[in-house]
Amino acid sequence: MAWFLYAAPLLLSMVLGVGGIGANWGTQATHPLPPATVVNLLRNNGFQKVKLFDADYSTLRALAGSGIEVMVGIPNDMLATLAGSSKAAENWVSKNVSAHVGSTSTVNIRYVAVGNEPFLSTYNGSFLRTTYPALRNVQAALIKAGLSNQVKVTVPLNADVYSSSTDLPSGGDFRSDIHDYMMQIVNFLSYYGAPFTVNIYPFISLYTDPNFPIEYAFFDGNATPLTDGSATYYNMFDANYDTLVWALQKNGFGNLPIIVGEVGWPTDGDKNANSDNAQRFSQGFMSHISSGKGTPMRTGPVDAYLFSLIDEDAKSITPGNFERHWGVFFFDGSPKYSLNLGTTNSGTLVPAQGIQYLARQWCIFKPSAKLDDSQVAPTVSFACAKGDCTSLGYGTSCGSLNAAGNISYAFNSYYQINNQLDDACKFSGLGVVTKVDPSVGTCKFNIMIQPYYGHAGHDHGFLGKALPLSVSLIVVLLLIL
Repeated sequence: MAWFLYAAPLLLSMVLGVGGIGANWGTQATHPLPPATVVNLLRNNGFQKVKLFDADYSTLRALAGSGIEVMVGIPNDMLATLAGSSKAAENWVSKNVSAHVGSTSTVNIRYVAVGNEPFLSTYNGSFLRTTYPALRNVQAALIKAGLSNQVKVTVPLNADVYSSSTDLPSGGDFRSDIHDYMMQIVNFLSYYGAPFTVNIYPFISLYTDPNFPIEYAFFDGNATPLTDGSATYYNMFDANYDTLVWALQKNGFGNLPIIVGEVGWPTDGDKNANSDNAQRFSQGFMSHISSGKGTPMRTGPVDAYLFSLIDEDAKSITPGNFERHWGVFFFDGSPKYSLNLGTTNSGTLVPAQGIQYLARQWCIFKPSAKLDDSQVAPTVSFACAKGDCTSLGYGTSCGSLNAAGNISYAFNSYYQINNQLDDACKFSGLGVVTKVDPSVGTCKFNIMIQPYYGHAGHDHGFLGKALPLSVSLIVVLLLIL
């Protein structure tokens, strides 16, 4: 596959494009910020659009009256139900759209995202037969509710739904194994004036292919250009985007609007995932998009969502440890790096306001404890399985810690996620609470924010979320160090 066609699996997004800038707001966190706090964060930073991955009631209520344009999401596990019952689709639209856009509420819902990357190749076709029927039933429900002119349907798709037969954008077409399914969806979107939504991730190219030409991931113009007929490509984003444009054009839908549902760069969990690269990519992307020039095949503004707004420490790390570090902001709403969105007077990101933290204390490996204690390995494995150790490892923010530091980091993660409960720092007598910050260099030992209990119906807690990659990583580090 050509370098510009790699796409991110299981990734879920921020937006710059037509009508202003927006952000993807994910909530798979052990301690999500209160919705009202996030809405203020969006507004204070000038975001005009937000993309959600569900239709959580408290989240939508917080967005009421904000003026922020909203894309609500339908999770993949709901597709079969909505595909099999028009009544179920009507009930969903009534509860999650109509109830928020009527006279009693003022949520500016603009799109309904039916599924999220349902045709991802790693899903092995699980949602191939339910996505289009669900899309059709949701559209019919919007029409019945009198909302079809105001609210448009779309299906966020991974960039692996298309490929190039020539390793150039002009060879682009939809994958042969899903071509008929894609034509159903594309024809439907075109008929109802709805956009095609695609997720594009240059970082994943770098992560999956050691031979990937790294300069193509960025927008500095340092890459050796790729020539495709009269078009010249200096970055992967433009080439990937235009591969989709060619695919649409070849199948008779060259004018279908395109939204980039997800595009971004993580800051931890991998040697290439750091704040410097993320700042370089995000600022380059913002500057590239804000120019309004578009791509060689599709000039004009690009409607795109950067991934993502805030880190999510309860996301699956099956694709990689970086999955929990896509945010422009840390879990507490503090900015990770300098980024000028062109929406604030200062030209810098504005942190979340009024954040309440737990006590200023940490759980660490007891200084008098022995590294060869038989309880070290099982307690660290337990802490990482129930906490978050994705900042440990080669090239990560905490990659320079020694063995005792690795153990302390694991202990503290579990301790903080459990709201600093006394029992959460026992670890068979190996843990101890300290008021001296153990952070060192780029490695920050977090203090958790006060828990928010209003996210009803969405248990994003840590229990049962095993982290095999992180656990094995810590054990290896212990053996080496």
